[in-house]
Amino acid sequence: MKLLAFETATEACSVALAIDGEIVERYEIAPRRHAELALPWADAVLADAGIARSQLDGIAVGRGPGAFTGVRLAIAIAQGVALGLDRPLVPVSTLAALARPAARANPGAPVLAAIDARMSELYVARYRWTNEALEAIGDEALTTAENVHIEGTGWHGVGTGFAAQDGALATRLALQLASVDAAALPHAADVARIALHLVANGGAIAPERVEPAYLRNNVALTLVEQQALRDSRK
Repeated sequence: MKLLAFETATEACSVALAIDGEIVERYEIAPRRHAELALPWADAVLADAGIARSQLDGIAVGRGPGAFTGVRLAIAIAQGVALGLDRPLVPVSTLAALARPAARANPGAPVLAAIDARMSELYVARYRWTNEALEAIGDEALTTAENVHIEGTGWHGVGTGFAAQDGALATRLALQLASVDAAALPHAADVARIALHLVANGGAIAPERVEPAYLRNNVALTLVEQQALRDSRK
């Protein structure tokens, strides 16, 4: 199967191409350059592999949660490419893509993925590697460090949420965490790997049915509203 994947929900921008199980990726921490890089990188990885767009079997996309503009961009690009080619689209949780490397490296151990959502909030989700696949433990959530709870020990923490607010989350859960990688960011290569598993289980859908996962109901708070929210949490 030939699958093109996009992930732009954080400060990292990446595009990956999966060809019959082999994956190549372009990745860079490039804040505010996602729109400039994503499509040219897609053309580059296809050209390097000698693959035409028409030979693709599907498109995958990191559908958030993450930065509003980054999530919106990834969805728009992926939908445009998929619709233009009349190919299915596979939406993948950005938190799942973030968690996958740690989960696969520690089979059976729980992983807490956390992305800094700004305004003293975090996007979080829990996962584990079971039966050669990533399994979600509960739902994604927008919450605060004080309200994140995990059971037991041996957890692996990944994501910028562990660096937010001077490492408040890592400090709170220190006794339950076996490791923390607060610099970890999601990769399109992991979006592609998860998408391949989803396709095998009927997870590919029509492009127009894919929706972004913002989690935050009001993604465009005014500056006054943002300050009021911060003041209320002091």
